[in-house]
Amino acid sequence: MTTRSFTDTIKADLEQHRDFRRALLSEAVACMVAGDLETGKSVLREYVNGTVGFLALGEALNRSPKSLMRMLSPSGNPQARNLFNIVAYLQKADGTILEISARTAA
Repeated sequence: MTTRSFTDTIKADLEQHRDFRRALLSEAVACMVAGDLETGKSVLREYVNGTVGFLALGEALNRSPKSLMRMLSPSGNPQARNLFNIVAYLQKADGTILEISARTAA
């Protein structure tokens, strides 16, 4: 019996399940908004790898794919503008609109 890697499993789920794509993109943004940039970048990197890919993302944003990969790497330090441009493009590519809501802290 062969097992797939975590990345391969995520990629397959992203390709097959729109709700999973939306949930993963939403989770990436929620992590960043909550101040967990490292997790947010990691989730966003998995999302990009499993959907549009860094080549298409780079072409769409007029950026080097390697530069985008570095931004979302554990040691990357992307500017907010770059993160928002990435998220905006990913929403458009998937036909998804993320919404932010406020609630009282527990």
